[in-house]
Amino acid sequence: MKVEQFVMAYGVEQDRLRAFLPEGFVSLRPVLRINGEIRTDETETYYLELNTPVEARGKRGWLNVAHWDSESTDLTCKRQGKAVTFETPFLQITYTGTGAVGGCPAEKDDDGCFFLEEAFRPAEIIDQKKEFCDCAFSWHFTETDAKGVSVNGKTLPAIPTETKITYPKQPFTAETAAAIPCEQILGAYMVRFERET
Repeated sequence: MKVEQFVMAYGVEQDRLRAFLPEGFVSLRPVLRINGEIRTDETETYYLELNTPVEARGKRGWLNVAHWDSESTDLTCKRQGKAVTFETPFLQITYTGTGAVGGCPAEKDDDGCFFLEEAFRPAEIIDQKKEFCDCAFSWHFTETDAKGVSVNGKTLPAIPTETKITYPKQPFTAETAAAIPCEQILGAYMVRFERET
């Protein structure tokens, strides 16, 4: 299967993340990440997922908050020049390649992905070069949901913060995550590779 993967991370208030994480998961950094994929295997399909970095069960990785695919969700993807836009009724996100290539620091601290209803998935090994992107996104569950625009394709660090506010427990849903304001887009990239199915 041919995969074009698009990844964007944005900074949020870490105490708000702590308030919605399920029991047993510890927030590592004040980050939410949106991944999009264009998958081509006879036909072209689209996939989106929302994650946050956590530690649990002796592993460090990404906890999947929610995921959607074009076979079961109203998810479309369109290209316009260097820009690729994924769109659903509740999210629009555009990645625009900058031409600069490099690596992703977060991959050094990634055992894989936790799914609440599925087994832990070990991190996928991708040896292809990544192209940095500019990115713009907006959630649309409500009118006040998070949105953001990157700053000239820059990659910024995500520094963990000490607990300052203990918020009431929140449901572990994409809607809860989308309501947390975006402080800044921390970085985005795209990569093309072959995935064994």
